[in-house]
Amino acid sequence: MDIFLLGGGRYRGSVLNGTRMVNQMRANHDLGIMETLILGHAYLAAGLLTGLVKGNDRIRLDVTCDGPVQGISVDSSARGEIRGYLRNSRLQIDSPLQSFDTAPFIGRGTLSVTRQTEGSKQPVSGHVRLQHGALAADLANYFLESEQKPSAVALSIHFDRTGTVTGAGALFIQALPESDQSIAGELDATVAALPSLGSALAGGETTAHFINTHFTAFEPEIIGSRVAEMSCPCGQDRFERYLRSLPAHEINSILAEGPLPVKVTCHYCGSTYIYEEETVQTFVAR
Repeated sequence: MDIFLLGGGRYRGSVLNGTRMVNQMRANHDLGIMETLILGHAYLAAGLLTGLVKGNDRIRLDVTCDGPVQGISVDSSARGEIRGYLRNSRLQIDSPLQSFDTAPFIGRGTLSVTRQTEGSKQPVSGHVRLQHGALAADLANYFLESEQKPSAVALSIHFDRTGTVTGAGALFIQALPESDQSIAGELDATVAALPSLGSALAGGETTAHFINTHFTAFEPEIIGSRVAEMSCPCGQDRFERYLRSLPAHEINSILAEGPLPVKVTCHYCGSTYIYEEETVQTFVAR
């Protein structure tokens, strides 16, 4: 993710290439095309949000909705570690998709952004009602309504004819307190006319080239870069500690009735951990 300034430092932005991250997410969660699009948008948005936190801070994006996906939860850190899931990752799609409109699958609900700042006792959350059923537009609306910060957000995933993700990108631009409203209209028009970022990345364009090509009129200055990747602190040892903490009668019930081996899947990242019967037997003798 490249971070940049526009208009002499009056606007701050970032462009993220999340193609590898979205492909890993899809493989881990074993997702179809629409599920990949919806959760992929959330991962890309979470990648952009990492630019708003620092140190050991974390930031979480949640969607509670009445559509078929039932909800989305994505968590990210200032180090660019992103994980998350759909509450329903097996959408019932009975006919070929006619469009990539996510609104019918998301429906009505609420978008929340929660910041957990290092050293603070309580997280800070903001909430808005979903207006569009498209995460990019709803996130931009969140910043305007909840934080009074005019922002532009674009989330883009390009699939080839086989349904493979070949480009996944995100754009975020936010007015800083000293922003000059005289260029706001021109900047809005530029953002509205941008080509598909996912398609551009699929064609081999870099984030830096995209910034410098499409925002030339606003004298872009790239001031840094960050990594954004799918990462989860779960692991074989962590789930084993959980299993060992179960009451002895529950472990004995598993040994007697199964299923064995025990398979535990992390809902945040889709990783599965397997514990053979011989290992589970050791959980009783503790």
